[in-house]
Amino acid sequence: MTTSTATTLANVVASPPTGRPKAVVFDHHEYAASVILRGGPVPWDNPTAYAAFFAQAQGLLRPDVALLELNRLYGHQTAGNTGLETEMAARSRTGFALRTLLANDDLNLAVLDFVTVFAKTARQPVVLRIPSPMVWLTGTHHFSGAEHSSDLDADNAENASMYVSDWLRAFAGLPIAGLLLDNRTPAGAARSVHVPLEAYTPITNLASNYRWTLGQLDDDRMRLQGDPAVGAYIPARFWLEPDVALPAGDFYLGELPSAASPEGVLARLETLG
Repeated sequence: MTTSTATTLANVVASPPTGRPKAVVFDHHEYAASVILRGGPVPWDNPTAYAAFFAQAQGLLRPDVALLELNRLYGHQTAGNTGLETEMAARSRTGFALRTLLANDDLNLAVLDFVTVFAKTARQPVVLRIPSPMVWLTGTHHFSGAEHSSDLDADNAENASMYVSDWLRAFAGLPIAGLLLDNRTPAGAARSVHVPLEAYTPITNLASNYRWTLGQLDDDRMRLQGDPAVGAYIPARFWLEPDVALPAGDFYLGELPSAASPEGVLARLETLG
C-alpha cells in the first residue's frame, strides 16, 4: 500500500510555506506548556484537546510544519505500566524489549488514535519525530538485564529498524509529510555507535513507498535522505539573549526553552523572517 500527502518535508525545505527565507521546524512543547498551559497538565489523554493546545502554539510561532514528538507520547502512555515492563523483560534477547513495546496492541491503538486526530486537524504539513532505532534500542536495552548498552552495535540497530518499520505501517493512511529519526545523544549519556540513515533499510524503503521525506537528527546537524540541504540547530540561548546569532544552515530546527519570555520569542522570530 502506498499513500501520499499534498506536500513533503523536502518540499517545505525547498519552499517554506510561511514565506521565510529558510524553513523552520519548532519543537515548542516545553515553551507552550509553560506559556499556554501555565504549568498545568498536558492533555495527552485527550487527542482533541492536545490538538487544540498544539494549534494555539503553532499560531503564536508560525513554524513551517507541525512537529509531533512521539517519544513524549510514549513516555506518558507507558509511565507506571508495570505489566508492559514485565512483558518487555520476559526475554534477555537483544531487541526483545523494543519489539514487545512496539507490538503492544493497547498502546498501539491509543497512539494511532492520537496521531490520527493530530494529523487530520493540523494546519501545517505533519512531521513525526521518533527515536532512531539505535536510540530506541539503547533506551530499552536495560529490560534485557544488561547493565549497560556498550555491547550494542550497528547490526543490532539495523535489526531493530525492522520492528520500527513494521510499527510505522499503522500510519500509512495518514497525511504525513516527513519522518525524523532522532539520533542525538541523550543528555548525560555516552555517545553510542553511529548508524547512518541509509543503514535502516526497512525504514528507508517504507518512507519511500509512502512518499514521506525521511531525515535523521545527529548531534551536529540534521539531514534529509536524498537531499543536499543541511539542517542546523537553533541554540537555546538564541531565544534567551538578543545578541546570539543563527548558525549556518539551509533550514532550522529550534527547541524553545520553557524559560523564554513571549516578548523575547516574538522579537527573535522576527530575525527568522
